[in-house]
Amino acid sequence: MYFGISLDCHMDGQLGVHGENSLAPQLLERFLELGSPDQSKDELEINTKTPLKICAVKAGGMTSLAIDNLGALWMWGLCPQENSSSDGGLTFVSSFSPIPVWDFHGHTVVKVACGNEHVVALVSAGETYKGDDLVCYSWGGNGHGQLGLGDRESRVHPEIVETFNQDIPWTVYEVACGAFHTALLTHRKRPSETLESMCWTFGLGDKGQLGHGTTQSTLVPEPVKELPQPVYLVSVDCGLFHTSVVSSAGDVWSWGMEKGLGLCPDASFTGTDAGDALSPLQISGDGLHEPKFRDPVQISCGAAHTVVVAHDGYKLWSWGRGRSGVLGNGKTIDCFTPSMVLWPPLNEDFQQEELNSTVGEGDKIVDHKNSDAGSEMDKKLSLAMEEMKLLQSKLSIMERYASVLHGSIFGKPFEEQDIPISLQNSGTFDVAREWENMLESSDRSKLVRLELFYRNMLAGVKDKMMKKRIQEIIKEYLPSSTQEK
Repeated sequence: MYFGISLDCHMDGQLGVHGENSLAPQLLERFLELGSPDQSKDELEINTKTPLKICAVKAGGMTSLAIDNLGALWMWGLCPQENSSSDGGLTFVSSFSPIPVWDFHGHTVVKVACGNEHVVALVSAGETYKGDDLVCYSWGGNGHGQLGLGDRESRVHPEIVETFNQDIPWTVYEVACGAFHTALLTHRKRPSETLESMCWTFGLGDKGQLGHGTTQSTLVPEPVKELPQPVYLVSVDCGLFHTSVVSSAGDVWSWGMEKGLGLCPDASFTGTDAGDALSPLQISGDGLHEPKFRDPVQISCGAAHTVVVAHDGYKLWSWGRGRSGVLGNGKTIDCFTPSMVLWPPLNEDFQQEELNSTVGEGDKIVDHKNSDAGSEMDKKLSLAMEEMKLLQSKLSIMERYASVLHGSIFGKPFEEQDIPISLQNSGTFDVAREWENMLESSDRSKLVRLELFYRNMLAGVKDKMMKKRIQEIIKEYLPSSTQEK
């Protein structure tokens, strides 16, 4: 059921409940029932005996989607609907509660993604998913060709992306959507000794987010040819205007808007260079100790930042725009290269929860003989945790302070490789020698920046000294009554 109301930034239904904004989680009651539009009451009662649960969710610009355990797709928020005017076309209407996408009734929806106005879903060819039988569907807004259907006409109902419905050796297994572009991962249909996959992109390409080496948009899926082969990509995701993938070997590539936000660690801006990476650029690990993201799990893109989960889920890295602390590394500055996310958090609640989760029922029997020793050990652990938290807090403050100074002087965030060699090797820091080494290794542009920084700093000091001297003269020679006036 659609609700035809006027659109409002606070009333588009993306919460899935009718009414105003909610500060607390609300139960989405529509998931308690499911039935075909033409299903009989008896059939509906039989189906509802199996309780529904959600297996996957996705959120786009103003739309939310969910896949349940029966393989049905639900949608709420701004939903596409045929325009009632004579010219037909597409409009978006708010649905305040989840509605099933009936076009896929009788099939299993396996994956789904959505951008600002479009949706892409991977659906089984038959009733059940058998492994390599996924069909790619798309619908919604198509002003930039983000549906991959060969034109710019929007669609109210899902249509098959014909590129992957033809007799080609590839089948789609992952999908992601940016604001107005789409990325897909495919692998060979027939088993092969070599794990091999390809990334395909289409839609808006003005910031290089398609990775085709140009800024042109594409109406049909095209492979990202500059990714190395053979390679097996385990995850793909899209930001507003960039795309990132991670391979099974732990290699990460990104392309799209703004090299300076970590898409290209060695970015340099000259002339009219927009800073866009038009082709895939490999992202290195965090400095000297992590050349790769070993045992990768997933890659995820925000509007202008990227996060990688690796080491089988035990470690996270992030890079890009750092506003509001979105990178999770204890800083709010932009990071040009991947930095470790502060995970797991070192706090008592987390440690206690982890400890409780590892204790079985049999372990809860108290041994009174060892209770005193255990109590003493708990105290020592508690003190150690307090000291670790204090040290972590001090380290975080010092890192922020160093980053501010380093960014002011050199114009980029402080990174591990910037630590002076003498401090790395001996634990002592020879200021004079390191200053000479830094000047010797700096090119002209860095020397010019240093000169400008210290000139501005010296000018500021002289200005403050002059103001102080003027205030002293006024106090010395003018009567106190005049000063008060």
